[in-house]
Amino acid sequence: MKLLLVEDEKLLSKSIAKGLTMLGYAVDCAYDGEEALYLYELNEYDLMILDLNLPKLDGMEVLRRIRAQDADFRILILSARNSLDDKITGLDSGSNDYLTKPFEFAELEARIRSLLRRDFTTRDTTLRCGALSMDTAARRVLCGGKEIELTRKEYALLEYLMTHAGRVVSAEELIEHAWDSEKDLFSNSFRFHIHSLRKKLEAAGAGDYIVTQRGQGYRIQNPEEKR
Repeated sequence: MKLLLVEDEKLLSKSIAKGLTMLGYAVDCAYDGEEALYLYELNEYDLMILDLNLPKLDGMEVLRRIRAQDADFRILILSARNSLDDKITGLDSGSNDYLTKPFEFAELEARIRSLLRRDFTTRDTTLRCGALSMDTAARRVLCGGKEIELTRKEYALLEYLMTHAGRVVSAEELIEHAWDSEKDLFSNSFRFHIHSLRKKLEAAGAGDYIVTQRGQGYRIQNPEEKR
């Protein structure tokens, strides 16, 4: 999953981004409100972590401008503004969650997980496809009850495919959501990780789960179901 972190305190931003990257997220960083809107328009993100006290353009204005054109984009406010009125204003203006500073990183990551899995109809932390199951809270993948050890990037690719089970996902879309924007999107890295993921699934007995749709992309399927 790809996140946009909007935080003007560079040391804090670097610390948060490092922690999230170690958990397998792709993270882009913006340090002011104008840069946040620029990156939001340029790239496709799954979630924005938004500070409010930003230079050039206040975080509340960033929130309002995004909400004026996109009601569904997930936005988590992370701010030192901790009064009840601030929280109410932020939530009423369209943020999906509000976390105040100082904060525990584990809580931030839990709230991110909650928002990313939320489709506003279910809060199940486990994704399933046939014998494959993915616990998004524990970040564990099982096949028939046996754990499959994946790298962070392999996990990110499989998570995106399982989150969007039932449709073909293009290579470009997978790259957009699993790599940060500074990476070389035309390298062999993507094909390497897809190949490695498939080999690990095959070794676990799930070799037919990722299907290539020639010229279109990839989809995940339960081979036991009728096509």
